[in-house]
Amino acid sequence: MSSKKVVELFYDVVSPYSWLAFEVMCRYRTVWNIDLKLRPAFLGGIMHAAGNKPPGLVPNKFAYMNEDLKRLAKYFNVPVQAPADPFEAMFDKGSLTAMRFVQAVQEKEIGGDQQVEKVSRELWKRIWSEDKDITQPASLAEAAQKAGLSSSHIEELLKLCTTKEIKDKLKSSTETAMDYRAFGFPMVVCHINGKAEMFFGSDRFELMAHCLGEKWLGPQPSCPEMSSAKL
Repeated sequence: MSSKKVVELFYDVVSPYSWLAFEVMCRYRTVWNIDLKLRPAFLGGIMHAAGNKPPGLVPNKFAYMNEDLKRLAKYFNVPVQAPADPFEAMFDKGSLTAMRFVQAVQEKEIGGDQQVEKVSRELWKRIWSEDKDITQPASLAEAAQKAGLSSSHIEELLKLCTTKEIKDKLKSSTETAMDYRAFGFPMVVCHINGKAEMFFGSDRFELMAHCLGEKWLGPQPSCPEMSSAKL
């Protein structure tokens, strides 16, 4: 088997479309010949630096997004459900604290991204499935506990995520995304034959597979016929 191609996934848990891409890429990490690297970053910083406008601020886009997510939840088998007040969740509260916490998890994890994957998923579930807070320390602790982290480890992470070290690392990850000309999330960067190929959104997997020399087997490669099963 040829050496694995490095694939970076830049994401923020405030983005429901990032959750879709996250689940698909995690499913394909053992299907495609890739080395998946999870890259938590801050979407607010990307949008500001790129001069982009969130769909939530465009009424027609916002209305479309709500209907679109209902269809995509079934197709991707990801329990996405908009919170009661999406504007408050996405813009008033935001995700900076949550993403610093994810960055802290990654900083302390050794030998892979299993804890990062699990904690990120639990945070997405809170905001985009259960309509719960992701900004308070108790909320972050609950998500980490559900992800299987110990109480002592969680306490350490809550302290670590407030440090300049972690703040700078999240900023650096966000700046790296900008170096790839990011303008929103999810963003996947595939390193192919010495070239970085950037893909935006949760609807470019077939093209991505083509560029990687792999096959796209649908959003659930292990059981494509079970698109309505629960996550």
